[in-house]
Amino acid sequence: MASFFARLTGSRVDDEQEQEENTPIVRNAPKTVMEEIEEENEEGQLAVDVYQTARDIIVQAVTPGLTPDDLEISLTHEMITIKGKREIRRQVSTDDFFYQELYWGTFGRSILLPQEVDPDEAEATIKNGLLTIKLPKLNKEQIQKLKVKNE
Repeated sequence: MASFFARLTGSRVDDEQEQEENTPIVRNAPKTVMEEIEEENEEGQLAVDVYQTARDIIVQAVTPGLTPDDLEISLTHEMITIKGKREIRRQVSTDDFFYQELYWGTFGRSILLPQEVDPDEAEATIKNGLLTIKLPKLNKEQIQKLKVKNE
């Protein structure tokens, strides 16, 4: 049987193509969302806001449902990397979803900072699902006086 488009336009469809169109699709058992995430093994990208105050660079990210133990933050003078994992707490077949917009699985984000920061003085807090990282700027223009000692 020719496709609707082929019948509408009067174009010919060869027997092999017609057979492919009419071959039933065999599906495996429905996978859960977590099974599909693990199979894809892709890392999501964390959305962030990065801004500055007079003394600090601030990085913020929305991380609902995560605890401090779910996050890993690495920091150098020039870069910050945030990694984590959102684990789904229920098993749902992908065939049972009407909408699937939430991201589940591992995520990460590396950000090249606009200026050097002091990693030893950095602070990270999470409140109501909002991760806030405060990175004190290093002031290269600050002049440090060195006192000479007499030996």
